[in-house]
Amino acid sequence: MFHVELSADSTQPPYEQLRMAVIEQVRAGTLTAGTKIPTVRALAADLGIAPNTVARAYRELEADGVLETRGRQGSFIASSGDPTRDIAGRAAVEYVTTIRRLGLADSDAIDFVHRALG
Repeated sequence: MFHVELSADSTQPPYEQLRMAVIEQVRAGTLTAGTKIPTVRALAADLGIAPNTVARAYRELEADGVLETRGRQGSFIASSGDPTRDIAGRAAVEYVTTIRRLGLADSDAIDFVHRALG
């Protein structure tokens, strides 16, 4: 079942709250591969937000491989499930490759990550 709540008090914009809520439900197994999600208009109406906000979240989720759109059939949780850890792993390898190409120490790389996570 698809259920999302957005917080007006959050520092995150609504599209990001929605995007992260979907990812969290995929990771938790609440939303499984092939689950149909509401249309942009329907979800926007349910949440009381602009359709463009939902559309942006859906586009980003599709770009990340979490959602797949099947034309007139609608949008579904991708058959690959949660690709976010794979994407994060590849980003980490790319980061380490860049740090080493720049001739920086591994300890510098870790310091940069700690500062970025701030």
